[in-house]
Amino acid sequence: MSSHTMSSTKQANRGTNFDAIVAGAGFSGLYMLHRLREAGLSVRVFEAGDDIGGTWYWNRYPGVRCDIESIYYNYTFSEELLHEWTWSSRYADQPEILRYINYVADKFDLRCDIELGTKIIAAHYDNQTHRWNIQTSNGMQASAKYFITAVGCLSVPNMPKFKGIDTFQGEMYHTGRWPHEKVSFAGKRVGVIGTSSTGSQCIPIIAQEAKHLTIFQRTPQYSAPAKNHPYNREFMRKTVENYEEIKERMRDSMHGVPFHARDQSALQDSPEVRELVYEAAWEDGRLLSMLYSYNDLLVEAKANETITDFFRCKIRQIVRDPEVATKLMPSFYYATKRPVIDNNYFETFNRDNVSLVDVRSAPIEEITSTGTVEAMYDLDMIVCATGFDAMTGPLFKMDIRGKSGISLKEKWEEGARLRTYLGIAVADFPNLFMITGPQSPSVIGNMLVSIEQHVEWISDCIEYLRSNEIEALEATVEAEEGWSKHFQEIANSTLVTKTNSWYMGTNIVGKPRGFLAYLGGVGNYRQICDRIAAKDYEGFSVISTNEEKIYN
Repeated sequence: MSSHTMSSTKQANRGTNFDAIVAGAGFSGLYMLHRLREAGLSVRVFEAGDDIGGTWYWNRYPGVRCDIESIYYNYTFSEELLHEWTWSSRYADQPEILRYINYVADKFDLRCDIELGTKIIAAHYDNQTHRWNIQTSNGMQASAKYFITAVGCLSVPNMPKFKGIDTFQGEMYHTGRWPHEKVSFAGKRVGVIGTSSTGSQCIPIIAQEAKHLTIFQRTPQYSAPAKNHPYNREFMRKTVENYEEIKERMRDSMHGVPFHARDQSALQDSPEVRELVYEAAWEDGRLLSMLYSYNDLLVEAKANETITDFFRCKIRQIVRDPEVATKLMPSFYYATKRPVIDNNYFETFNRDNVSLVDVRSAPIEEITSTGTVEAMYDLDMIVCATGFDAMTGPLFKMDIRGKSGISLKEKWEEGARLRTYLGIAVADFPNLFMITGPQSPSVIGNMLVSIEQHVEWISDCIEYLRSNEIEALEATVEAEEGWSKHFQEIANSTLVTKTNSWYMGTNIVGKPRGFLAYLGGVGNYRQICDRIAAKDYEGFSVISTNEEKIYN
């Protein structure tokens, strides 16, 4: 027995047995708990935070909003819930989304089965009992037949490792671990490192209050205005009345929203017509409006160049200082990083109290007790908008070991060897289910659509196992290899693999380069998952109660 393997005897003496254990109490974990409990299973959710909410509990930085419209970024499983809840604006802010999550938890009485302030540090599969032995940060041990990860895709902050960072005497924050109490920027010299989604949201807010804001830009971003506005009652009433149709369109779509790309190449229109198309998308304010202007922007380099040129022209028009505007010009293919929508992001660079530092030409070599060198920017506060160790990072925070004793991290330590089946299951890890895991659509579009699809597929699968007296289900190596090949072929047919990004894992030092999310579309992905389920979970091997192993 491996020294890493927890003693099942010890667990039996101290632990609590459940049908299922879920890691995480965000949108994924709450719905998973509800579905399994409705099916009659005993479930325990372990949540590292001191309250529920997941992403929306931890991310409280100034200006934080969802980039998917509120009416699409919510649960759809309960018609009653849809009628009861009303969103205030097109893009809900963090406090409103967190209120919604808490409302759902209270409505369905979910809190009683959630252990807060409790992080799962190890989950080891026992070959003899066909159960997962779980160890938590507070010394608790438990076991379950099914172990389900609902840890989110962007939940492990990427804290920069600059020389001397620990010597800084001022205030320092990461946007992904923002304090619950209000942070004041008044009268302070603030530095923000990073200009991606989080940076572009907090920068305009901080600039309004700070004495001076210095923005340390690593990679310029394409960003379009969000055009946020309040919802009125009539709009919300009509939305709820038509929600069944909206729901079906979201479920069958490419990115989990009820829209699709214009069925035309960008190269078929004249420059004058393209300008009008892009201008209309710019004014529309949806996350995917620009990408959906034409059907080949993500697959044809010359088509993509037409929209990158449009963005650069917009930046020149908005930013008054030509030198600053040039620094803000992105050079990578548009939408090969997640598109950004903002509220007065580029306009902020016209403020007298804002300066931009391009760290490509002037790298941050060291953080001193008073700021950064070489150029010596004296700062009272540093805000790290440096993103996350995406997709695999949250899973690697737990020591997950399958039937051979090898950890999930060891199995995936080479980027080319990252393999899953559907992004849900992994060979050698029976009865492990990942909600929005790597190689599933997840972060490519509307997370709530993917979350609901995964939760429902997993709960249906568990019901199938129980009704057929199956002890364990495990992806076959062949199915895993086949899915990973299909996944990679689709990614390689687009421009996304040409760009270094957190999609590719390149924002983390030492992380193998490789695309992490399925690009075949959430509608197509759903059909694939449904076909596999209809064929008695083709691609999985199962062990029946009499220990007979069966391959599908």
